[in-house]
Amino acid sequence: METLIIPEQDIINAVCIYIAEKRQIKPQEVEVELMYDDDYGFSAEVYVGDRKQVLITQNLIEALRGWLDQVLHMNPYSGIELVLDEEEGIIAHIKGK
Repeated sequence: METLIIPEQDIINAVCIYIAEKRQIKPQEVEVELMYDDDYGFSAEVYVGDRKQVLITQNLIEALRGWLDQVLHMNPYSGIELVLDEEEGIIAHIKGK
């Protein structure tokens, strides 16, 4: 089984598209900061204008599923694992067929 690695910037792009679709705005209007905490796991702070929203791991997975489907035209229900990499930051491993 092959594993595709999604870099941090593409995860951020996926979240921007995800939020833009939900709020009916342009992805360029969304700012995202990915975070990792030992107690809470992966999350993101999302800013649209001066409003802040916190996304949990499941929201990040949902955003990546939409991105896999729309951008990469891959099965959105492939196995997705978020990983904290010392050099690359927060990345995702996608388990392919």
